[in-house]
Amino acid sequence: MSSRLPPLASLRAFEAAARHLSFAKAAEDLLVTPGAVSQQVKQLEDWLGVALFRRLPRGVLLTDAGQLYGSELREVFARLAAASDRVRRHAASPVLTASMSPSLAARWLIPRLGGFRARHPDIDVRIEVNPLPTDFTRENVDVAIRHGPGPSWPGLHADLLFPHIVFPVCSPQLLGSGPKLRDPHDLAHFTLLHEDTWADSLGRLHDIPWSAWLAAVGAGEVDASRGLHFAQTHMSLQAAMAGQGVALANHVLAGEDLRAGRLVRPLPQQVPADSSYWFICPEATVTHPRVAAFRAWVLEEAAQECWD
Repeated sequence: MSSRLPPLASLRAFEAAARHLSFAKAAEDLLVTPGAVSQQVKQLEDWLGVALFRRLPRGVLLTDAGQLYGSELREVFARLAAASDRVRRHAASPVLTASMSPSLAARWLIPRLGGFRARHPDIDVRIEVNPLPTDFTRENVDVAIRHGPGPSWPGLHADLLFPHIVFPVCSPQLLGSGPKLRDPHDLAHFTLLHEDTWADSLGRLHDIPWSAWLAAVGAGEVDASRGLHFAQTHMSLQAAMAGQGVALANHVLAGEDLRAGRLVRPLPQQVPADSSYWFICPEATVTHPRVAAFRAWVLEEAAQECWD
């Protein structure tokens, strides 16, 4: 790789000269002489085999190649600076920051987090709720749990945590006080609790709305447009526990409530999605002690889940 890169000192000299359109001002930035900047730029031009500046009697101008190269280098240096800042913050911070959706944090991770603290009392954890993709080079995030098709994140390490298998849930009181619910077609007599669907960075939908679930189990004629709508799964599950209707859920988000009897599965039918839950972190930090400890614990907790 190093044989394909020009000398880094010449890149710094050119970027500064291109930014100022002046070898003298670039020399002030880099604490060298204008002659040294000129020499470094000439070395870069020789390496590239193309002129980057037009030397004029009173200054310099960028050639077309110089303008293109300067624009690219500014972006590269900005990303390098951001990555360096993040590494410094990470090294100085005693806190591990984990990012995930609000529903996953509230219904799966937080009830178990005491187990991690008991095992690693020296590691403080900060939970950031955000369903959007994480840019580890720009955000102060160490690890994330994301819902998507994966593993398709360049430069990131990804571990499969849970499959996404969707089924209806409701409160036991709802079944005891309302119409019978023995078949998916019977859902026509119940209020359906919806959550907003989400899309990945490519605009692909990976959640299963009621219309798709009903079609998959042969009950597509049931009107899936009616009911109550919520922004997050934990909201629709809270409404289900309050007896307000029937929600769609999975074992990850509804498991604790199913085990406690606050929710029940009125129907045996379930539909797998084309997405799963993934633990992700940068490849470069997967062996970092704090990240490795949290990853090992999350994988152990995920392995204890039951998908039947």
